[in-house]
Amino acid sequence: MQSNQTQKCDAQILFAANLRRIRRSKCLTQEKVAEYAELHPNYISSVERAERNISICNIERIAHALGVTMPELLSPLPAGDSATE
Repeated sequence: MQSNQTQKCDAQILFAANLRRIRRSKCLTQEKVAEYAELHPNYISSVERAERNISICNIERIAHALGVTMPELLSPLPAGDSATE
């Protein structure tokens, strides 16, 4: 984890990449994920840019909206996978 609070920590970047990858693989828009998770679309967008230090409650809501488990959103990508699919 980086010490400067304005910098993004590794967990934020990993979560953001997994959120974007999973959302795109399910052909969902940020707006649809937001609707399913009962969150604002701007919030989902900022999470995908790793600009938010997201709460565990919102991780759960997003995981449920995507139909995945919370650990899937926090797990490193398998070798050969790309965060920019």
